[in-house]
Formats: sequence, structure tokens, C-alpha cells
Amino acid sequence: MRIWAIADLHLSFGTPNKSMDIFGPEWERHAEQIAAAWQDVIHPDDLVLIPGDVSWAMKPEEAAPDLEWIEKLPGTKVLLKGNHDFWWGSLKKIAPILPPSLHLVQNNVFRWKEVAIGGSRLWDSEEYSFHPFIEFRENPKQKQKDPEVEAQADLSEKIFERELLRLEMSLSQLPADAKIRIAMTHYPPIGADLQPSRASRILEKHAIHTCVFGHLHNIKAGISLFGEARGVRYVLASADYVRFKPVLLF
Repeated sequence: MRIWAIADLHLSFGTPNKSMDIFGPEWERHAEQIAAAWQDVIHPDDLVLIPGDVSWAMKPEEAAPDLEWIEKLPGTKVLLKGNHDFWWGSLKKIAPILPPSLHLVQNNVFRWKEVAIGGSRLWDSEEYSFHPFIEFRENPKQKQKDPEVEAQADLSEKIFERELLRLEMSLSQLPADAKIRIAMTHYPPIGADLQPSRASRILEKHAIHTCVFGHLHNIKAGISLFGEARGVRYVLASADYVRFKPVLLF
């Protein structure tokens, strides 16, 4: 029994016009890279956490081919919504297309053997910035914009505060007898210096062992981010950061 993580799959089997190839040569045939590495190390009785940006689809039916692709890979999978998962609405709407080995964390907790997993997407926060660590690239071909950001461009702090409430709601449901307590977020819950943040305080309050997340891309070469602080281990699992190979958590 092992627990793995990989975020930001950005699959587009149902929306082939949204290939990740435009983001650089490392993203070419990235789904094939992920599948090969996944099948190399993950067994059917393992658990795989996918903290956000699963699919480029806009609607559940467009996401179905991407979810079926994940279904064919070994292991039990737990998914969290990312900022680009526009297809992800209510759990009731997603249920008809959700394959049996996939499970969703959304204002709830997923229990697997002695493991309990909660979390929330989070959002951009002015508490910390990762700009110094990222190699920014122009992408004139990418037309898709986050409708929530477009509609609420001046409400980032309110969105973040709402996500903190969702994080608290989810983690408060973690069972006391869980031997491994994991939180998934999509956005990083803490800065690179690992100083306390509003999100990290919630994780510490609920005695989280490991928090895994994604969202950050194009990290400059030679830079290693995150680690352990005040009892919580912080793991960045963005697909390109981990070279499209699932990272072993436990």
C-alpha cells in the first residue's frame, strides 16, 4: 500500500484543440509520459492523489474521455478541483460520468484504509508570491480564460477567504482515528519560505501530516521548493515540476 501524487494533468482527450504542446517541448506527448511513468511504479492497491487541473474540458461530457483515461491506469484515484477544471460543477452533475476508481474531494473527506484526505482548491493570495522562482512564458495561442476570474477580477481576496472556509469545513470532518491525515489543495497553501499563512494555520490545527498541491509551472532550473514546517510536510506535485512522474508520499 503506497500513496502517490501528481497534479496538473491538463488532459484534453475530449477537447483535442487544447493540447499542452504549446507550453514548451517538455509538454509534448505529456499524457504518454505520465501513463508510462504511472504504470511503471503504481500498483492496483496504491492510492493516487490528483490535486487539480485534471482536464481542459468545459463540460462534464467533454471531461468523460479524460476521466476514462485515468480510470484505465492502476490504483484508486482521488481528485480535487483546480482553477482550470471548468467542467467540474456539483458532485451530483459529475456522478454520471465518474468512473468507479475515481473519487472527488469537495467539501468532504475521502477515507481509504487508515488514510483520510480532505482539502479545497484555495486561490491566489497576497500573503506570498512565487514570481521569483518562475520562468514566465508568453502564450498567444491560449484563448481560454477562467470565467470566475473574469467575472470577479477584483474579488480575489474574497474568493480566497471562501476557499479557506471550505478547507476548514473539509478538514474538520477528518476522523480522529485516521493514522495518516492528508490535505490536498490546488494552489500552494504557504510561501516558499514556509512562514505561517492563514491556510497553513488551518492545516496545523487539524494535525495534517502532508499537504500536496500543484498549480505552479515553469519553475526555474535548479530550484527546489517546499519542505516541512511546524509538523506539516508540503509537497509540490505539478506534472512538469515532477517530470511527469508520480511522486511517492507514503
